[in-house]
Amino acid sequence: MAGGPGSSKGTSIGDLTRVHLTRLDKVLYPAARVTKGDVLMYYTRMAPFLLPFLRNRPLTMHRFPNGVGGEAFFEKDAPAGTPDYVDIFTRFSKMAERDVHFILCNNLDTLIWIANLASLEIHITLSTAGSFESPDLLLFDLDPEPPLLFDDVIDLAYVVREQLEEAGLRSYIKTSGKKGVHIVVPLNPGYSFREGREFVHGIGKEIARSTPHVVSEFTQSQDPGTIFIDYLQNAHGKTMVSPYSLRATPDATVSAPLRWEELRHGVHPEDFNIKTMLSRHEDPWSGILETRQRI
Repeated sequence: MAGGPGSSKGTSIGDLTRVHLTRLDKVLYPAARVTKGDVLMYYTRMAPFLLPFLRNRPLTMHRFPNGVGGEAFFEKDAPAGTPDYVDIFTRFSKMAERDVHFILCNNLDTLIWIANLASLEIHITLSTAGSFESPDLLLFDLDPEPPLLFDDVIDLAYVVREQLEEAGLRSYIKTSGKKGVHIVVPLNPGYSFREGREFVHGIGKEIARSTPHVVSEFTQSQDPGTIFIDYLQNAHGKTMVSPYSLRATPDATVSAPLRWEELRHGVHPEDFNIKTMLSRHEDPWSGILETRQRI
């Protein structure tokens, strides 16, 4: 992508935004010695990769006002005092029995404002505001239970990829930023969440039948020595952590989009963090939003 994450290097964040920045020296990741200023610089420099993906996609902030290890909370509704440059998508929630005013991160000011609120993590829906009832992304969430390791997740990710390729589908991979990976499949418009969820569940069941340590049902998801192919996030209102989002881990890891060939034994989620990601100059997910596929 033109510009890349290094395009704002040497420029003060304050020169780039209308946001009133606060407490930039506050430490948000004590173990990694990462301050709020570092978080703001990270999101500013990754904006050319991140903003196109976030555009018009309702999000949930995961805020850590006192940093990792302190009290944290999810915030789906735009808070009081949300500035005018933040786009809002309003939708009635049956669960909450009221309108929810979702934030849409459609410009750099909004991204910096989110980071300034100490929303270390950014979670997004699998549909856009314009087609909220219809997903444009499918999610396979693979997490290992001990004693299985990240290498075991890598092996399974390639099995899932092979199944998808046999169905004529291109898939994209990212680390979750914690112990697993996310495999994402872009869709044609018009599918329901039920259709998407059943497709992901079907792939999981097929693999689980022939692979002893793989499970496809939530009731087995925490069994020791298993990997659950989680299909449940493919539901209306559910979210996934955004590509390039920081995670609230001691090492300030990132949910990092990868080229498939980067995913190999010996790679660890901690390899992709707030410091190492800034050296990237290409987007492995380039073109994902233009790739539309039938299931």
